[in-house]
Amino acid sequence: MRLGLALGYWGRGPDAGHVPLAREAERLGYDSVWTAESWGSDAFTPLTWIAAHTSRIRLGTAVAQMAARSPAATAMHALTLDHLSGGRLLLGLGLSGPQVVEGWYGRPFPKSPLTATREYVDVVRQVLRREAPVELDGRFHALPYRGPDATGLGRPLRPVTHPLRPRLPVLLGAEGPRNVAQTARIADGWLPLYWAPSRPEVYGDVVRELPEGFLVAPMARVKVCDDVAEGLLPVKAMLGFYIGGMGHAARNFHADLMARMGYEAEARRIQQLFLAGRREEAVLAVPDAFADEISLVGPRERIAERLRLWRAGPVTDLLVLSPDPHTLRVLAELNS
Repeated sequence: MRLGLALGYWGRGPDAGHVPLAREAERLGYDSVWTAESWGSDAFTPLTWIAAHTSRIRLGTAVAQMAARSPAATAMHALTLDHLSGGRLLLGLGLSGPQVVEGWYGRPFPKSPLTATREYVDVVRQVLRREAPVELDGRFHALPYRGPDATGLGRPLRPVTHPLRPRLPVLLGAEGPRNVAQTARIADGWLPLYWAPSRPEVYGDVVRELPEGFLVAPMARVKVCDDVAEGLLPVKAMLGFYIGGMGHAARNFHADLMARMGYEAEARRIQQLFLAGRREEAVLAVPDAFADEISLVGPRERIAERLRLWRAGPVTDLLVLSPDPHTLRVLAELNS
């Protein structure tokens, strides 16, 4: 199992510690470093900056939001950064949810998310292969555009720039069983959310029969500390925000996943508290047991024991969410 460093997205401003942390991860033998985006910093620019300050570590987006860019624009970002980094990019894509897609990007959330994702990946693949002009008679992503307001002058094009790697790896963030099954068919890897190594069946039967070479790269908060309950507080804060605030009360994919994992009543309670403005209570309502099973927190010996579960399953890459160099070093030693 390879290790990756997950940096996420910026808060109020850029984090001066991200580049030194990425360089330390590279020195420790970590295979990859990953950035993200929500409705602030983008995923590609920080990754480009990190690429300029590193030499070997692979560079991943976990995730670049599909609604933020047309698939052709995303492919342009990918082929550009892949060239600049010497072939180190891993392109992780995610659909996000209706609240972000419609509220921030001003686009309709697709009524058929599976179709929209499939078409998006198709266009990205066509651009990167550069075998012919890109053309797709898609429901959500049509190239050339043929809508009622089209000029009729559009024509299929292929990129001027020759991609460095026609088979640049594409990974997808997917939560529901049908989405995960499609991911195994059309992508090179999967970025699971809230991975619990003791019960992969939550994501469907496909997890037992993934294609050879398929990447499974969940993100997990890791913290070497003596007090497990205290170490879990950042995990609970993240869960309280995602389950309570990253979606509508009637349609929140994160809350739905938590419910499928056996915490339905708790998920709905977290939503109620968060949406009522009682955010601290929402965080405290996250069960320690749930936060614990999707993270690696505690003394070195406890993490070493629990790490065996992560290594025994289908996970190929553990994306470590930790700003602590000591924790990164301990995990590298345990995983060696």
